[in-house]
Amino acid sequence: MTSPIPELAAVVARLDKVERQDRKLRRAGIAVLVLAAAGLLMGGQAMPKARTVEAESFVLKDGAGKIRAELNLRKDMPVLVLYDENGKFRVMLDAFKDGPGLILADENGKPRAALAVSKVGPALILRDDNGKTRAGLDVLENEPELHLDDETGKTVWRAP
Repeated sequence: MTSPIPELAAVVARLDKVERQDRKLRRAGIAVLVLAAAGLLMGGQAMPKARTVEAESFVLKDGAGKIRAELNLRKDMPVLVLYDENGKFRVMLDAFKDGPGLILADENGKPRAALAVSKVGPALILRDDNGKTRAGLDVLENEPELHLDDETGKTVWRAP
């Protein structure tokens, strides 16, 4: 019969090797778990992908629930309206069939200045507190014109 010592030494050596491999596998498993957890945490904080939102109207409200801006369609033309903190209309930007327009209003919501571009040319109109046109600058069919009007709307000065 052979001595059990060499066989025991071989078994101990094999057991040592298996335990080393086991430790390596455990470390690798822990590393994979840590990386997976980090990936999940980082993935949860990633920015959402951009997407298209389609609607006929958008309303922007402040923290108090007041409407501060609207983007909608009027007669199938886009219109952007901005309101101040008191809910008064202050700015309107539109893109109608004849061309774009911009209207600026005072603190009471009254239109005071308008800028438009139409098929015949651009125009700037300035109005008083009563909504009467007081000055205008047009370039219609490549001809500039500046006019100043009195409080009744009658032109008091014109430069062709």
